[in-house]
Amino acid sequence: MTQSGRKSNRGRPISRRRPLAWRLLAVLLGLLAASARAETPAAGGDPFEKTVGNILTRRCLGCHNASEAKGELVLTTREGLQKGGESGPVVVAGKPQESSLYKKISAGEMPPPDGDQPQTLPPDEIAAIRAWVLDGANWPEQVTLNPLAVTTSKRAGLDWWSLQPIRRVAIPAAFGNNFVDSFIHHQQAAANLEPAPPADRRTLIRRLYYDLTGLPPALAAVQAFIAAESPDAAERLGDELLAAPDFGERWGRYWLDLVRYADTNGYERDAPKPNAWRYRDYVIAAFNHDKPYDRFVREQLAGDEIAERSEQTEVATGLLRVGTWDDEPNDELEYKYERLEDLVHVTGTAFLGLTVKCARCHDHKFDPIPQTDYYRLAAAFWAGPIEPRGRELMGGPTQDELGFDLLGWTDRGREVPPLMLLKKGDPHRPVAETKPATLSFVAALAHPLNPPAAAAKTSGRRLQFAQWLLAPQHPLTARVLVNRLWQHHFGEGLVRSVNNFGFKGDAPTDLELLDYLAAELHSGEWRLKRLHRRLINSQTYRQASIHPRQEEYTRRDIANQRWWRANRRRLDAEALRDTLLAVSGQLQRPMGGPGFLAAVSSGALDGLSTKAAAWNPSPPAQQARRSVYAFSKRSLLLPLLTTFDFCDTTQPCGQRDVNVVAPQALALLNSDFSHQASVQLAERVWNGEGQSPDRAEQARRVWRIVLARDPTDEEITAAVEHLALQCENFQARPVTAATAERLALASLCHVLLNTNELIYVD
Repeated sequence: MTQSGRKSNRGRPISRRRPLAWRLLAVLLGLLAASARAETPAAGGDPFEKTVGNILTRRCLGCHNASEAKGELVLTTREGLQKGGESGPVVVAGKPQESSLYKKISAGEMPPPDGDQPQTLPPDEIAAIRAWVLDGANWPEQVTLNPLAVTTSKRAGLDWWSLQPIRRVAIPAAFGNNFVDSFIHHQQAAANLEPAPPADRRTLIRRLYYDLTGLPPALAAVQAFIAAESPDAAERLGDELLAAPDFGERWGRYWLDLVRYADTNGYERDAPKPNAWRYRDYVIAAFNHDKPYDRFVREQLAGDEIAERSEQTEVATGLLRVGTWDDEPNDELEYKYERLEDLVHVTGTAFLGLTVKCARCHDHKFDPIPQTDYYRLAAAFWAGPIEPRGRELMGGPTQDELGFDLLGWTDRGREVPPLMLLKKGDPHRPVAETKPATLSFVAALAHPLNPPAAAAKTSGRRLQFAQWLLAPQHPLTARVLVNRLWQHHFGEGLVRSVNNFGFKGDAPTDLELLDYLAAELHSGEWRLKRLHRRLINSQTYRQASIHPRQEEYTRRDIANQRWWRANRRRLDAEALRDTLLAVSGQLQRPMGGPGFLAAVSSGALDGLSTKAAAWNPSPPAQQARRSVYAFSKRSLLLPLLTTFDFCDTTQPCGQRDVNVVAPQALALLNSDFSHQASVQLAERVWNGEGQSPDRAEQARRVWRIVLARDPTDEEITAAVEHLALQCENFQARPVTAATAERLALASLCHVLLNTNELIYVD
């Protein structure tokens, strides 16, 4: 069969084919018939919106809409069509050849080329426009075309995949006892791929420890896991780690990245935010206690407005306060709108996975977010503490207003001054008052925000926004969240662009699996640990990072879109620092409280205006706490952490960069922190139980502590040679023999702390 569905002449005996003249005549008659049909006014047929309206929406409204009327032509309404553009009417009813709209379309002049690529309409669409004009160019009076309704080659419409309802499809044919594997294997089978074999137990326990706690497993834990005969040993280990307090410290950090958490304001003075650490502790506790995600969202957006208001729910509103703050803006009016932009950006990114802030100045260029939607969302925060009120308050509510001494948010009162939509985002060019409402990309959920009750102390807008986010029909909230879980367990999201589910983002590698996970989140009362278990107990999660057919599969699927192997990952900044503290025996485990100030080199203080007063390091025991408790000063982030891709604290960060650059190797080789870890590890080995002057035994102890395994014979030989050589080098200095032995051991420890086996997780 040909593409048209008719049988081909190919294969027929030549003598039975029609003569060429007859075939040409048939083609000519067909063209004449088509022309006659095109000249005949249309009778009946599809409604306007499904035919011509659909063509205009997809092809023309990107340039000819109410907010961007090129040539002064608006094609969203009948009135706009009849008025025409700066060159006059564009349609003459019944006369296609006198209608500039049809002439430009049929000549290929419109739509304009996209760069070097022509955008000529296909013949059937040109014919439909011609027939419509011949029929009188009828436009139903009640019809207004929405330029954001339909996805085109240049932008997403309301029919975009991420804005459609979540669908819980049937699980594909079973592959193991985990629905994750069934969906993934179904996709692999369609691509003629097979999953990698299971990872060995030593690899798996290390993967689980770092994924769930951000810390390395000790030798005893590794040995016990390898020796365990129970078939559910991995499940039991996963449950144990999910229940550990380390879990919240690990996963809370991901959320802090996302909401641009730091302990200071930024800008020139970069003053501390009083009690910002309490928000950090709230987040860690929420993950440890498996707080339902819907409550987690509601408390952070409107903890002062919910019926169960408490000191902790007020702490949760710190989400809205931990961003940057300029205590002396040049233009206070401009700064009001910059603060609103920050709030729209962080909430739009964290909860919706959309770049809503791009619509401050104009309709979003790529997603169905009109400029009015930006201001509708901004209006939810307009009643709050966004005006500069003095350096000591950072523009926030007072203790009396909140009822508690903390960094939180509440509205100034129930009455809200009008928020103006701005021409091109300029505060000095107001256009019209904004009516507070939800975003409009899901028609069934779009509605104005209700005014506050008579007895209310706040506007109630943020709580209504939170309720809109958490509506069962909302297409984005659950999808975005489960994608983040997948990303942190598997190295990439099912949607690789984790903060952008819009037109410029990536399509999901498996939309059905993404939706099934989102539906599971809903049915599981928004609890996350249940989904964590599903993911880490899947065969997909437990497979090896090396495939027997690695080279072939890499050529076919270089980005591992079908998850045919595990992704090998480098430790992130905090996990690396915590690991060095842990294996060297320095790590201190107290949770919560004010952050510690780590020691930094004098060179790192050069950019600060008051060096001595700006940074006074905490006592050594405090500095040995987990990195999530480090005081995060926006103008002085810890150099070791930034070298290993710590996040930008001024913007929401859903996925950190992962760079492999020379300064990383230099930092591990030369930094004071790395050398101190090496010395402390050497002391741990030297003074540990069963200490031995035997160099081979010392090497074994170093390997067991750092890598949780015994060294190979080859490694033992190399280690002993290294110890002997370094001891000889140090003895050339005026030190004792014992000191030379210890320094040589520290050198060996330093070598192991720089190995890829420590820094990467397979």
